[in-house]
Amino acid sequence: MFYAIICEDAPGTLEQRMTARPDHLARLEVLRDEGRLLVAGPHPAIDSEDPGPAGFTGSLIIAEFGSLAQAESWADEDPYKKAGVYRQVMVKPYKKVLP
Repeated sequence: MFYAIICEDAPGTLEQRMTARPDHLARLEVLRDEGRLLVAGPHPAIDSEDPGPAGFTGSLIIAEFGSLAQAESWADEDPYKKAGVYRQVMVKPYKKVLP
């Protein structure tokens, strides 16, 4: 089943985000290579693909896991969470309907 991992950034953590980004992306690439990643990306703080110093307000990851507990465990190990970028992470079952 798919799970949505909805993450909210703590204020003022852009520097930590950029430092942890390579490790964060590497974990997502593993999911992609296993065919389990539906979509992943950040929420820019402003209406721009490149928000510059405005940074980001969080991230969304939708990926396939064997259970809610597995999805939560995977999310707990995210480099952004460990670096203090995420102040809140919510994991919810997700049913893909379209496209």
